[in-house]
Amino acid sequence: MVQCPGMKDTLSRQLVIKNVHVSVVQQQTEERTPILHGLDITVKPGEIHAIMGPNGSGKSTLAYTLAGHPFYELDHPTENGTVMSLDGEDLIAQSPDQRAAAGLFLAFQYPVEVAGVKVQNFLRLAYNARFANQPEKLFPTVLAFRKHLQQLASELKVSPELLKRGLNEGFSGGEKKRVEILQMSVLEPKYAILDETDSGLDVDAIKAVAEGVKNIIDKYHTGVIVITHYQRILNYLKPDFVHMTKAGKIVRSGGPELAEELETQGYEDKTL
Repeated sequence: MVQCPGMKDTLSRQLVIKNVHVSVVQQQTEERTPILHGLDITVKPGEIHAIMGPNGSGKSTLAYTLAGHPFYELDHPTENGTVMSLDGEDLIAQSPDQRAAAGLFLAFQYPVEVAGVKVQNFLRLAYNARFANQPEKLFPTVLAFRKHLQQLASELKVSPELLKRGLNEGFSGGEKKRVEILQMSVLEPKYAILDETDSGLDVDAIKAVAEGVKNIIDKYHTGVIVITHYQRILNYLKPDFVHMTKAGKIVRSGGPELAEELETQGYEDKTL
């Protein structure tokens, strides 16, 4: 194949997870419990990948490993030929802050409450950290950033009153998830992992969250991994690929029809 100018750069734009083996480490005893056993997935800009599977199959472990959580450690990455890279940039040696600055975002299943820290102040600090190495993107004043934030909040239908409250302090489940999607929009991630973002949400909240995610994908061409037990959020997000995890590996991949199959038939009889 003849490569056109710029083709190599285009081909390198992807989140690559290859042959990832991960153990959870008990900090007091240093006991290791293997969870992932050679998981592989590649996400290109603008793609939506859904990961479904039974409890304990490694879905959330993948999310926390990508984010750099200290309790989740790669097992012998050099010997296993492990790859974790973002647009050609190696993530393995990077800290969580460095991974976030590179354009990786994790939406937690249970967003953290930070009493006394206003949402708008938290998001300004997060934005400044994300783009610290891109001074042309930084806002000259606090007011300029807040105007930008209010515009994004309006697009995502987040109440302006929430911006003045403590982060997730007294928020409903739906409000927490909407603010987290707002944070995702503020940070303009290249790739985002949504760890059971639909957990505990009613139908209206799920639809609102899905619309917010689609808005971000359209605006920033973000590649997204959606981790979920249920098809309901996928009815709105329309994934390009659906993967099933079992025993720490992706054992099946397909299109949206696979999500429908898993929803109706379950995971018990699915094998390699």
